[in-house]
Order: sequence, then C-alpha cells, then structure tokens
Amino acid sequence: MANQLRVARFSIDVTIPLGHRCMGLLPTKSKKIVDPLQTHGIVLLSDDDPIVIVAVDWCEIRNESYERWREVIAKAVGTDPVRVLVSSLHQHDAPVIDGGAENLLNRVALNGELFDFAFHEDCVQRVAAAAKESLEDAQPVTHVGMGKAKIEKVASNRRIVNADGHVSFSRGSSSGRNPAMAEAPDGLIDPWLRTISFWNDDQALVALHSYATHPMSYYGRGGVTYDFVGMARERRRRDDQKVHQIYLSGCSGDVTAGRYNDGSQASRELLAHRIYEGMSAAWEATKKQPIDEIKFRSTTIDLPFRTEERFTAGYLLNRIEDDSIEIRERIHAAMTLGS
Repeated sequence: MANQLRVARFSIDVTIPLGHRCMGLLPTKSKKIVDPLQTHGIVLLSDDDPIVIVAVDWCEIRNESYERWREVIAKAVGTDPVRVLVSSLHQHDAPVIDGGAENLLNRVALNGELFDFAFHEDCVQRVAAAAKESLEDAQPVTHVGMGKAKIEKVASNRRIVNADGHVSFSRGSSSGRNPAMAEAPDGLIDPWLRTISFWNDDQALVALHSYATHPMSYYGRGGVTYDFVGMARERRRRDDQKVHQIYLSGCSGDVTAGRYNDGSQASRELLAHRIYEGMSAAWEATKKQPIDEIKFRSTTIDLPFRTEERFTAGYLLNRIEDDSIEIRERIHAAMTLGS
C-alpha cells in the first residue's frame, strides 16, 4: 500500500464587517450579522502533493482574487495551486471578491465599494495559516463513503412556460409568492443531494455534501447570513461534532428555490430543514469501501467572452468613469471588465 492517506480539517470565520457591500451590487450594505460567515476545508495527504478543498460562505471569489486564494493556500501546505479547489457557496447576503474590479473602481475614487482589500487579504492569510496548522492533526483515512438522498420541494428551474405559451426564465429565488411561478413544474433539476465521506475505520472524519440550487431564501435587507444551506450544515455539525461538515453548491446557475420559497423567514427555515433531512438521509444511505490510493485529475476550459458592444472595454470604461449613473451600475461595469 502507498503512504497512508490522511485528512486534515480546518474552519475559519470570514464574516464581513458592518458597512460592507454584499453580492457586489446590493444597495443596502451589511447592517447586522445574522450568521457568521465561515470557511470549511480539508487537506488530503498522500505520497503525492496535497489536495485542498475549501468551501466559503461568500457570494463569489472571482478572477485574480480566486487565484490569490489558491496561491497562498498552496504555498502554506506545500502543493501546486491547481490542486487547491476553492468554492464560494453563493449566498447573496455575503461579499463578491474581485481584485481587478476593485482596482478599476479605485481609479475613479470608489475605493472599497465592491469589497475591503485589507479584510480580504486578512481572510486569505488566516485560512492559509489554518490549513497549514491543521496538518499537525491529520487523521488516517482507511475508507471512503458514498451516499445520496432525494431532496423534495427545494429546487426548481428558472425556466417556465407562461400561460400564453411563451418561455420565461424569470423564476427567481423567492418567486413562490407568485401563484403562476409556484404552480409551474419543477422543470429540469438534479434532485439528489450527494455526500462523500472519509473515515478512519469506523470513525467518520469528514462529510462533504453537495446539492444543486441557488442557496438564497431572501436577501438585500442588510442581514449577513449563510442562509438555508448553512443552517442545514450547522445543524448536521451539532448532530456529531466529531464529523467535519462541508457543504458545496452544485451546478445551479438555472436552478433556484423559487417554486417553494416566498421570501419569508418561515420559508428559509423550511428549506433548511429539507436540506438537513437530505443530508441526514444521504448519511444513512452511505456505503463505505476501503481506500488506499487517491489520484487527482484536472483539465482546462476556454470560454469566449461576449462580443456585443456593451461588453467592449471602451464601453465599460466609460460606464465606470461616468459619475452620473448609479454606483451599482459602475460596479457592475467594473466586474464585467475585470472578467
């Protein structure tokens, strides 16, 4: 058998300060902390370079800021940045981080309007330090577990067919208050929550959950939160604190909780309960098998940028510099140009 597989576990608070913008564009900045935003991660150790998985309760980490996370963490644990997998869960009452966009805004005296550079760098350094420190307590991994459970009444596709027969993609996260949106079928979704777990014989060490839906119930009111997916994750953590719980948002660009969510606190709690039940059921359905080797594969993808006039550098620079338009529009232009 190859060198003993091990897993190291770490968690760090990355809650934004009050007065910080959320989602990049929301007009109401953070007024109160409803839930502490968190980073949960693991480092998989073998006779090859370490593999790091990091899940962050932030809306987005984009472009060179994403590379900053990977480079700093990779250096801290002694691996290649390509082997550091960073995922934002995409809650909307949480920050968008894009260093290129923030630099463009700084040039027109909109410093800090997208995010706080010093706060972000502090988070990156603390997460990297926690990942490095966790290596001292890495635990042997003898088995991997796989489980899944069907989630009912959470996800629905944005795409609906209106009464007049026209197709609409307007079913957003809290569309359940609209009877037409609530009565339309779920559409194309992946109904399965999947859980991968790592074990040391009979002791579970890590549970890595993933489900495909936008993780928002309501947002934009100034309350910083990890929303219903974070609520479900924390409830699972309280079930057994020996197991490190991580949640990752699946492929959900066109999937929201829209059909089953009216934007109320009651809906948020109900959605959290349904995700929690799915996590618990996937855990009960888990089947273990021995593991003594791990391999890493990656590939690249090249997506062409849009070519319409409103996506050209000149148009976007003009928007960024135009102080007659709303700051949100200038931020959006900077984010687009940064990409």
